[in-house]
Amino acid sequence: MNRWLFKTDPETYSWDDLVKAKRDVWDGVANPLALKHLRQVKKGDEILIYHTGEEKAVIGIAKALSNGYPDPKNQAGAKGVKSKSVVVDLASVRALTHHVRLSEIKANKIFSTWELVRMSRLSVMPATEAYWSEVLHLSRSLCC
Repeated sequence: MNRWLFKTDPETYSWDDLVKAKRDVWDGVANPLALKHLRQVKKGDEILIYHTGEEKAVIGIAKALSNGYPDPKNQAGAKGVKSKSVVVDLASVRALTHHVRLSEIKANKIFSTWELVRMSRLSVMPATEAYWSEVLHLSRSLCC
């Protein structure tokens, strides 16, 4: 099982939208590196959901319900060339006790090499065991 971080603009699609839907198709990824990562997602992988925009925080955990697969809505582009778009089915698992802000992540040396810190525009990225554990630790340690 691998772990990932998916970014979303909450004004377009938020954690609450995923919770309300219970399961949904994660689509709209365009960056070639993010698409490469999305192709590597496997059923059962765990995903941190991160809100961009003003919030800039990890806010919940989701689970991949499918492997990455070609976007059925976008199979042929201009001149009949197959699209490289990829999607993943996912479901919400649980909200984090407390959101972990980007400023906290940037202040923590454990995250210094994470794409979230180094490549701010990347929307899908791996989350190593160390990153995953520290995000969950920060979420709990912010309690009360």
